[in-house]
Amino acid sequence: MWTEVLRMRQFARYKFLRQKPIANFIVDFYCSELHLVIEIDGDTHGESITYDLERTKLLNARGLTVIRYTNEDILKNIAGVYDDLASRISQGIPA
Repeated sequence: MWTEVLRMRQFARYKFLRQKPIANFIVDFYCSELHLVIEIDGDTHGESITYDLERTKLLNARGLTVIRYTNEDILKNIAGVYDDLASRISQGIPA
């Protein structure tokens, strides 16, 4: 995701940071201009659904939008992830 989509402003003109500390969390990717957090959920995230929901709720309370993609999406459909993210940003994000 970092190399293919977000690094060095490859994605539109937006600057993303990776492994960004926010509150008591470290988010996978963050864009301050968009108030956007992108999380990549691996296989173990199925076991932590409640934790992820609470984390998202707390990040939303800070005015941040959280988008989640699965590790499988990143590995097998990076073009689809790019298109989805581009669409969300052009529409003002939520979806």
